[in-house]
Amino acid sequence: MSSFLHQRPLHNILTDQYPLSPRSPQNSQKPSILFNRTSLVLLLSLLIVLGILYPWIQIPQGGLFSSSISSSRSGNPNFSESKWRAYTLSEAAANVAKNNTLIVCAVSEAYLPFLNNWLISIVRQKHHDQVLVIAEDYPTLFKVNQKWPGHAVLIPPALESQAAHKFGSQGFFNFTSRRPRHLLQILELGYNVMYNDVDMVWLADPFPHLQGKHDVYFTDDMAAVKPLNHSHDLPPPGKKGRTYICSCMIFLRPTGGAKLVMKKWIEELQAQPWSNAKKANDQPAFNWALNKTAGQVDLYLLPQAAFPTGGLYFKNPTWVQETKGMHVIIHNNYITGFEKKIKRFRDYGLWLVDDHSLESPLGRL
Repeated sequence: MSSFLHQRPLHNILTDQYPLSPRSPQNSQKPSILFNRTSLVLLLSLLIVLGILYPWIQIPQGGLFSSSISSSRSGNPNFSESKWRAYTLSEAAANVAKNNTLIVCAVSEAYLPFLNNWLISIVRQKHHDQVLVIAEDYPTLFKVNQKWPGHAVLIPPALESQAAHKFGSQGFFNFTSRRPRHLLQILELGYNVMYNDVDMVWLADPFPHLQGKHDVYFTDDMAAVKPLNHSHDLPPPGKKGRTYICSCMIFLRPTGGAKLVMKKWIEELQAQPWSNAKKANDQPAFNWALNKTAGQVDLYLLPQAAFPTGGLYFKNPTWVQETKGMHVIIHNNYITGFEKKIKRFRDYGLWLVDDHSLESPLGRL
């Protein structure tokens, strides 16, 4: 059969298999363009050119006719860096607040694992929908909003994204000293606001403990055991002439008194800047603000059994056993160092991201 094909012209073979119509004379049939030598040469040339250029041609995802897609979307079709750069505190608060109340934290990129751990504990108390993350750098802003749109906002100017700051360092001071300004802005917008550091874990719902209509609620940072029925007034000053209230867990109502405390806190920070000789942090300034406005503001000390400092909870097992079932928010302070905090949380079964990261709205980071 193969020798037969080589001996007969291709045109004759085609006419044997597909006879011409009687109406169409044989001499009217012209060879198809596919068999035209010039056309084949042009087609081959075009394929060669495309083969050379293809690696350099950038075709939009979805084809040549798809709509333009932001290069910053990171797998999320609704993600846009420019959108979140322009996102304001007013917009964020309106989107996130529930019952006119926000739960706020301030986070830089290095502390995202702690943010996730804290969020898991809040999810379990069903208050995560009203959490607003104040991102202190753009990587944090983008990472949170990519996974949890609208729940992070950056209040300019942004800090540089870098490693976790050591307690007492200038970086730590620069980071924490922005806190009263953030809180004052939220109060000016008319919202109640709970502030937490993210090295905390919720074991129960804290809101039932916010009794009455006081201006400012706070916790004592002293590890000395108080009676279960202790006073809710501002404690007396310590050896340095001021109280030892923790600035890491605060609840504020949008009252003149709360705003006054925030403004005074800002003033005290300006009067006590960080220096190599005096490695300040934001907490002494907060205490001076409370002490100097105490007669003008309605203050409320939260119960120690519900809101213990780390110096008590992690170092006094007898007290922990005696107050079992009363603990609401645990603060992992009285220890410095990123890894040391994680280890202590793990030792006490409070580092939730190891086994429960999918409970967080941020998922596995």
